[in-house]
Amino acid sequence: MFGGLRRGVEIRPCGKRELVLNAVRKVLCLILLCTLGAPGVASETARAAERPNIVFVLVDDLEAGDLQRFPTIWNELVRGGTSFDRFFVTNSWCCPSRSTILRSQYVHSHGVLTNTAPEGGFTKFYASALERSTLGTWMKSAGYRTGLMGKYLNHYPGGATAPTYVPQGWDEWDVPVRRLYKEYDYTLNENGVLRAYGSADTDYLTDVLSQKADAFVSQAGEEPFFLYLAPVAPHNPANCAARHRDAFADAVAPRPPSFDQEDVSAEPRWLSSRERFGERTIENIDERYRRRLRAMLGVDDMVASLIETLRVTGKLDNTYLFFGSDNGFHLGQHRLAQGKTTPFDESIKVPFVVRGPGVRAGGVVGDMAATVDIAPTLAQLAGARLPEFAEGRSLLPLLQGRLPVPWRQNVLLEFYRPINPNSARQTPVPAYQGMRTARYTFVRYSTGEYQLYDLARDPYQLSNLAARVPPGVIARFDRQLDDLVACSGASCRVADSVPPPSLVVSPSPFPSPSGPSPSGS
Repeated sequence: MFGGLRRGVEIRPCGKRELVLNAVRKVLCLILLCTLGAPGVASETARAAERPNIVFVLVDDLEAGDLQRFPTIWNELVRGGTSFDRFFVTNSWCCPSRSTILRSQYVHSHGVLTNTAPEGGFTKFYASALERSTLGTWMKSAGYRTGLMGKYLNHYPGGATAPTYVPQGWDEWDVPVRRLYKEYDYTLNENGVLRAYGSADTDYLTDVLSQKADAFVSQAGEEPFFLYLAPVAPHNPANCAARHRDAFADAVAPRPPSFDQEDVSAEPRWLSSRERFGERTIENIDERYRRRLRAMLGVDDMVASLIETLRVTGKLDNTYLFFGSDNGFHLGQHRLAQGKTTPFDESIKVPFVVRGPGVRAGGVVGDMAATVDIAPTLAQLAGARLPEFAEGRSLLPLLQGRLPVPWRQNVLLEFYRPINPNSARQTPVPAYQGMRTARYTFVRYSTGEYQLYDLARDPYQLSNLAARVPPGVIARFDRQLDDLVACSGASCRVADSVPPPSLVVSPSPFPSPSGPSPSGS
């Protein structure tokens, strides 16, 4: 079963007793994968069986676009694994989204509302004692060797802790404490010791994290490992490795019908007041797109090196690799030259791909899933016990070709404005709550305005139907959204399984956009 062996590891022949024990472990592992229960139920069998290794790669600000431009991610993960075609973030802003991933809670439950203190950021996460129970502590308690490398939470370590602070639950900790987005001239907290890196090509952060990740998964030992690997690409300024500076020289950003949207008159004030692009703005969008592609090539190299290391050490066949993003990103759609925090699919829809034992190669899951589901999925694979506050669902049944009934019918969307308005300069989006279903996007703003899109007929979200449907339709969406916003723990898995109201629209307001429909709408 081993594709290669790590140098220095002694291999001894197995006796009859070891062969019997190995056979028993394999049987127990198969039982585990077939019978793991709902969130909150741990399998004691998992602790006795040979459990899988788990790697979770989380990139920063990558929209659900075309992963074919990144050869390893495409060939080894997408073609070698299963992709989720309707995967959404519950908040399209870094720190609230990452807090949801770590805790399996919606934003209204974990309370990390924005990227900055006092109502958000690492400071809020730490001050609320949320670190006492996270994905890291759950995996550690289940007997996993844990590591977090790369971006943790915005403004870590802030003023709340010392720069050498390492949260509980993590055996290996390699996290930047300053200038992480530049990817050069930064300082890493390496297991409680600060180390400064410079501007040489070899100091490029993604490459440094790649080397540390390879070393982490190469370690000998009986413990399974869990690695949370979080490069900052393609977040602005999207600096790339020197070897990729000339890549994608002629690339231009996609031009869907929503690019520099022609008519925004039916939209809320924050959008309808925006001017159309000038030539210079479009040039900047294209250049930003090229920079993001180049930065992602470094992540592609990281994934390639990691897979090769797992293969050489004989661990690949027993390792699950998850790939996702904390939120999406606008590149000209809906008159937004850049940014996130909106309820449009460009912000909330992200790639999510899984490769591993028993996962179908080239598979596509079309059922609804969200970032709140990530932690329950990883915990179930590990046999870890989820706390009662967890609000997501394990995605393992979908990866095994089964659809539990009831299943998620909608994803709650939440966005809160920071107390300090200067900390959110990208888009002047008011606070909102909303829900994304397989067919509809429904949003209500703190301003009293609404958005409603029928994606089956309007996949690019060009026609806001809020003023064109009977008031009773909006009222029914409102009531369903109220239940989602009020949910907590297990009640969220009840509220998110209610089908959305149906629409009757007259007269038909839908545009006839040119170009192919976006997948998974």
